[in-house]
Amino acid sequence: MDQQQLTQLSARLFPDPLPTPQQLEARFAPRSLPEGARVTRFAPSPTGHMHLGNLFSSFISERTAHTTGGVFYVRIEDTDQKREVADGVSAILEDLANFGFTVDEGVVSAQQEKGDYGPYYQRQRKEIYHVFAKLLLEQGLAYPCFCTAQELEDLRARQEAEKRTPGYYGPYAKWRDADFDSVLARLDAGDPYVLRLRSPGDESRKVVFEDLIKGKIEMPENIQDVVLLKADGIPTYHFAHVVDDHLMRTTHVVRGDEWIASAPIHLQLFKLLGFKPPKYAHIAPLMKEDNGGKRKLSKRKDPEAAVSYYFEQGYPARSVKEYLLTLANSNFEEWRKANPAAPQDAFPFNVKKMSASGALVDLVKFNDVSKNVIAGFSADEITDAVIDWAKTYRPAYYEQLIRDRAFTRGIFAIGRGGAKPRKDLANFAQCEDYTAYFFAAPTAYEWPENVAPADAAAVLRAYQAAFDPAWDSDAWFGALKALCEPLGYCPDVKAYKKDPAGFKGHVGDVSTVVRVALTGRRNTPDLHAIIQLLGPAECEKRVAGAIAALQG
Repeated sequence: MDQQQLTQLSARLFPDPLPTPQQLEARFAPRSLPEGARVTRFAPSPTGHMHLGNLFSSFISERTAHTTGGVFYVRIEDTDQKREVADGVSAILEDLANFGFTVDEGVVSAQQEKGDYGPYYQRQRKEIYHVFAKLLLEQGLAYPCFCTAQELEDLRARQEAEKRTPGYYGPYAKWRDADFDSVLARLDAGDPYVLRLRSPGDESRKVVFEDLIKGKIEMPENIQDVVLLKADGIPTYHFAHVVDDHLMRTTHVVRGDEWIASAPIHLQLFKLLGFKPPKYAHIAPLMKEDNGGKRKLSKRKDPEAAVSYYFEQGYPARSVKEYLLTLANSNFEEWRKANPAAPQDAFPFNVKKMSASGALVDLVKFNDVSKNVIAGFSADEITDAVIDWAKTYRPAYYEQLIRDRAFTRGIFAIGRGGAKPRKDLANFAQCEDYTAYFFAAPTAYEWPENVAPADAAAVLRAYQAAFDPAWDSDAWFGALKALCEPLGYCPDVKAYKKDPAGFKGHVGDVSTVVRVALTGRRNTPDLHAIIQLLGPAECEKRVAGAIAALQG
């Protein structure tokens, strides 16, 4: 078609008044940011809660922006309504909020947008896409295609039979070089159409770009006449995200490496529209060990792939983010050892230090990371966090915890603080069992195998007779030592090791008998602190109950 025909066709396809590209460039002017500041986005489809891979990529985007003094925004890519779920946007934003992500701009709640580069829902940007689709059409770089679904299916079958690259391109693009009158006739008949790119690509030429994670990538140019606008006038992902990333002044795009195959299309569109492309960082999928090998973390097979898993198990957001940083930058663990109390935001994250291969999700290591994080919580922090979690996921336990909040705080204060805090808890789901003996006397006992029941009962009777609630920690342990010799136990562990045959055991065995009597367990936090919290009356009752159990 000549230029006059293209102008006529443009007026026919886009009859409503539209702004000019220049007006949009002025409306969405370049951002005023410090030198080196990066603008990144999280652009999910509203299909429900995120999975760990989504969270990981959005975290990398957020860190990339905020470690450079830039902007992290949320854009909702809702052009495919077939995949949408009710409250999908709310679910995504809730996940971001629960993990403490700071969203500077974009869709900040299901009802609110913030920023000067909106709207941030793609379906509300239809007019903007039409401006640039019209521009391509008038430049002879786009055309209407009236092929039916059946025609496209027949085309694919023909290409398979001819062993040719599948797709709509070159000699297989039926409407690519259709004459003006044929197009007008179909429009007059009201036939549905899509608007396709007239790709100037050549498979013999290469597109080369530097990926921030993968390094130099070289691929054949795109030759496909991809769809720009669907029959309802809504753009495809390819076209929409190119226009949006330009007008929202995105500098860096972090996305899964499954999109590398589409990079030639996107870079071609940026070039044809006269836009500077952003820098790409393609992340490999998260992996999991399976039967001695590795595979992709699966939303269907692996519960830990769902973000909801971490909420339900009560992993603090701080733990999840700490672990994600270990996956993102190999130097994070070394930094953490040197800066044990530093906030995560102080870590100098660098997307270029990410591994090109998929990071391995290891729940054992994750639990170790989480134990370290929780060990750093103050008594008030962990008390509030466990109560908040239990309110949603363990209602009966929640009622137990709030019955006496000071008592609950006392439980979590034991062994907390100091140079070497205890690291018993990896998540809050473990707390119900961890704290059970504080709320109810034991009914089962883990008596030490090397202490006979009669000897254990004798220890408890002697302890019962000597116990003084006023003892501090040193006096209490001194009293345990004083009980040892009359009962046949050595008050000094080193002396016992020199002559084990001369004693029934040592002071550690005596304290273990008392510990089991009060808690039912051999391994607990500081026993004197537990005794102080339970109080003398409760301790007396529990010792008596343990003696009865031993005698029974």
